[in-house]
Amino acid sequence: MAKLVALYKTPSNTEAFDAHYFSKHVPLAKTITGLQRYEVSTGPVATPQGGSPYHLAAILSFDSMESLQQALSSPEGRATAGDLANFAQAGVELLVFDTKDV
Repeated sequence: MAKLVALYKTPSNTEAFDAHYFSKHVPLAKTITGLQRYEVSTGPVATPQGGSPYHLAAILSFDSMESLQQALSSPEGRATAGDLANFAQAGVELLVFDTKDV
């Protein structure tokens, strides 16, 4: 399984961020072929020591790294990435990696 983790930094207007994210960005991302699972954080995103600079964490799961890369380069993936400019002005960090059970 391959994962894409998006860590969204806290925006100046969290209500506007949430409104766009859940009404526009999530439905757009869910059109990406190969997406197996889409999870988002609930409540504050924190570290074991306390707060963090992040408002929201999203974890998108794909069958393989190849599937994830194909998804990102698809028209739906490019449209979803292009939508970031509409609501993630505070910044977002994207991480991609393969996983295995241990």
